[in-house]
Amino acid sequence: MLVPQGMAYALLAGLPPEIGLYASTLPLLAYALLGTSRQLAVGPVAIVSLLTASALAPLYEQGTAGYISAAALLALLVGVVHLVLGFGRLGFIVNFLSHSVLVGFTAAAAIIIGFSQVKHLLGVSLPRTDHFHETVREIVTALDQIHSTTLALGAGSVALLLVLKRVARRVPGALVVVVAATLIVTIADLTSKGVATVGSIPDSLPMFALPDLGGGAIADLLPTALVITLVGFMESIAVAKVYARRHRYDVEANRELVALGASNVTAGLFGGYPVTGGFSRTAVNDSAGAKTPLASVITAAIVLITIALLTPLFENLPKAALGAIIIVAVVNLVDIAEMRHIAAVKRTDLVGLSVAFFATLILGIEVGIAVAVVASMLVVFARMSKPHTAVLGRIPGTTSWRNLERFPDAETISGIDVIRIDAALSFVNAQHVKRLLGDRAARLVDEPRALVLDCSGINDIDATGAETLAEVLTDLDESPVVLHLCDVKGPVRDVLRRAGLWDRLNDRIHATAHQAAEFITGSAEPAPGDLRAAGLQERDV
Repeated sequence: MLVPQGMAYALLAGLPPEIGLYASTLPLLAYALLGTSRQLAVGPVAIVSLLTASALAPLYEQGTAGYISAAALLALLVGVVHLVLGFGRLGFIVNFLSHSVLVGFTAAAAIIIGFSQVKHLLGVSLPRTDHFHETVREIVTALDQIHSTTLALGAGSVALLLVLKRVARRVPGALVVVVAATLIVTIADLTSKGVATVGSIPDSLPMFALPDLGGGAIADLLPTALVITLVGFMESIAVAKVYARRHRYDVEANRELVALGASNVTAGLFGGYPVTGGFSRTAVNDSAGAKTPLASVITAAIVLITIALLTPLFENLPKAALGAIIIVAVVNLVDIAEMRHIAAVKRTDLVGLSVAFFATLILGIEVGIAVAVVASMLVVFARMSKPHTAVLGRIPGTTSWRNLERFPDAETISGIDVIRIDAALSFVNAQHVKRLLGDRAARLVDEPRALVLDCSGINDIDATGAETLAEVLTDLDESPVVLHLCDVKGPVRDVLRRAGLWDRLNDRIHATAHQAAEFITGSAEPAPGDLRAAGLQERDV
């Protein structure tokens, strides 16, 4: 499977087919030595190939030595970024791209990739375009130039791949299509009738060579290297975790970064281009019985043998067949089932998904991923800016206080409002919390006019949050309403002490909402002077 896919994805990246084969050999050995996944299949993938083409096409002419060297340099840069993140234990950075946003971005990228290969199926020559709508327009205008023989070959390849995928999943469909299409072209001499083929493929093995580092190439390619690292690692770690759970072992994110970094550095130094873990090949690897990274070593060895001995057999391989392989491979990246699942689990996540999808489709891959990252962060900030809050009441016959909306039978006490905030109190939501507490305080007209802030959901507070709480205290000190706190967690207590609020609140801090209510109504004795005994302090300060 890797041989035809490697050549197909190299074609997608604007590179000669042998570059895809080079990227499918030694990088696999590097991952096998350092990676923590036992099934992950590393090599060229569709999205990374498209990102490579998007970065290189504006700078170099396809097929030139400069273009090929820049692809190797890009792999080297991707590897260095992976290694920096891995050794710096900065794997959390990839979390800036949420799952829902990644689903939207991947779906749009898959559509762009699929349409980029239509020209090979139609047998037409199209100029390179930067945007999806331009590609569609170029395809429509070229419909009168369709090469019927190429179209028949491409359509037949797609049909064969889909049939094999449905009725014989264990059969390597890509390899069957490559062999069948090559035989048809050779026997019928379709090359003389205008069918485009990959042509002569060098039989030289990958050799060590340092890419050209001059001419400002590093500065030009570094932004794309960051994007490829983000997208590639997200794809790789996602599939690695799926099979780790299935086989009951763990993968370690930072070690995966180091392993993928070594794979990409190896690709860059041995004439390849950026690689990462792929979904489809990993699935095939697992179904074939791979239990250890030795499977990757065997794969690399077979591809090396193919390069050394079998490349003449691929000379008549039609580009239409490779295009068909790519199109069928990326169809599953448009994951409608996962989109429905996301909508069912958290409908608001569709906002980030939709933004990523349409931004990528309209603005292009690189701008789309940037918008996707921003969209992910904005969704998080939007949720943080208006955190979930609950007005609490006491469950009859107990000392437990619960959300009145979910427990309508819970009892309230006249003149006492118990509010719970379920988020860290920070600069993002400080003003919202201040308005909320002010509004709740203004509604208290009956004695004893007490507002209790249940802090059980507040796991952190920053300087802005502490300052805002101080402002609320000042405002309420000038009103008849008294503010009490309960169930304050250790890290929040520490900040309140340093901000001077702990002493300022004095006896208005309680262990639980029930104790606060009893204290306010006078039905319980004041908390003991020993705060540790009251459950309000874990050490002497």
